[in-house]
Amino acid sequence: MNFLDLILLLVFYNLVPLWTTLTGLPVSVRVISTVGICIMYLVILFRGSKVPLKSFRMRSLKRGVDLMWLAGASLIPEWIIIIVYFMMTPRGAVAKTFSVVMPVLAVFLTLIIGMIRTAIGSKQTKLLDYVLMLVFLWIPPINVILVFRFYKKARREYCFEAAKAELDNARAENEICKTKYPILMVHGVFFRDWQLFNYWGRVPAALIRNGAEVYYGEQQSARSIADSAAELKETILKVIEETGAEKVNIIAHSKGGLDSRYAISCLGMDKYVATLTTINTPHEGCDMVDYLLDKVPEKYADGIAKRYNKIFSKLGDTEPDFMAGVHDLSAVNIKEINQQMPDSPEVSYRSCMSVMKCALSAGFPLCIGYLIIKKLNGRNDGLVWENSAKHGRYKLVDNKHMRGISHGDVIDLMRENIDGYDVREFYTGLVAELKSEGF
Repeated sequence: MNFLDLILLLVFYNLVPLWTTLTGLPVSVRVISTVGICIMYLVILFRGSKVPLKSFRMRSLKRGVDLMWLAGASLIPEWIIIIVYFMMTPRGAVAKTFSVVMPVLAVFLTLIIGMIRTAIGSKQTKLLDYVLMLVFLWIPPINVILVFRFYKKARREYCFEAAKAELDNARAENEICKTKYPILMVHGVFFRDWQLFNYWGRVPAALIRNGAEVYYGEQQSARSIADSAAELKETILKVIEETGAEKVNIIAHSKGGLDSRYAISCLGMDKYVATLTTINTPHEGCDMVDYLLDKVPEKYADGIAKRYNKIFSKLGDTEPDFMAGVHDLSAVNIKEINQQMPDSPEVSYRSCMSVMKCALSAGFPLCIGYLIIKKLNGRNDGLVWENSAKHGRYKLVDNKHMRGISHGDVIDLMRENIDGYDVREFYTGLVAELKSEGF
């Protein structure tokens, strides 16, 4: 369809040459043809697109990408047509001027409409992309580079999402994530389980599409491990009562893994937990926390804690305790806590860990954390170093690309498609493995 659209667009772009060369046709025929071609051009600009993903967003993204391709693909043949027209026709300056102005404006309009429709549908283009486009769109050849970069990112997003949809559709009947026990996803420190901004990004929806029954930890954003574990205990019991299941499978990120271990070992939840999969959890603590607590003045740390507690009290926490959450992540303090929560033989423990490849793998503050932890311990995700995350059956989430996978990337915090790492497929694989093992 794109090549047919390209031919039709070239016909529209060259209405002036057609008018001046096909003089043998009756005026009425030329007028009717011109109106028809103009309507055709508007249809190409504003029609929808049939794609595997039925959402308006993806249809808009697909058609926007197509229009940008059409604008770019028409440039070379259009310049050839203009050059030939100038060489072969004796027409006057007015006709020749319009033969250039019209296609230039039409190509530009095609490009702009394509970019607008792409922007409506794209979730991977960033604010910086739009700012650069607005500033440099009128400056060649910078604008060409930026437009191509914009197109390439949007096209990659569509291909990525379309392939993911086809994969999900192909295995929908298999329900590869329909585990025996429901999945309880437990967030880390400094976040809450909000409906409008899911801590786990696009992951829960992918699991549900593949048959999983998903629930959330619902503990407050920052408290001590013991206090968070007590809240988690209530959630586990609520899920057990609501579903009628004998147990749950817990997938926990960061400090959520420590909260879960405490609930299992110290609060009797081992009877109700079949598996615990921790994601980038500092089981041996974070040396960076001890480093920062030693460097940051106590007065300044208390000020941060008071502001944090005040903000999160308004966001839903009943008893936020910033410093308690921080202190329990200390490598020194966690040694004592670990002695209180030995592994239960009733629970299958697994752990996963991702690592950044360089400081540029993530933005602030993880880029700074990466540099500090690399100096103190070695490979890390910007908050947790690799060996600290190992607990039970271990899996390294590596990426062959230089991008690396940060502490936030591993839970799809920024909803970003990363080369070499499909976060939704990673979790789908984890849960499918639980199902295959009878959990």
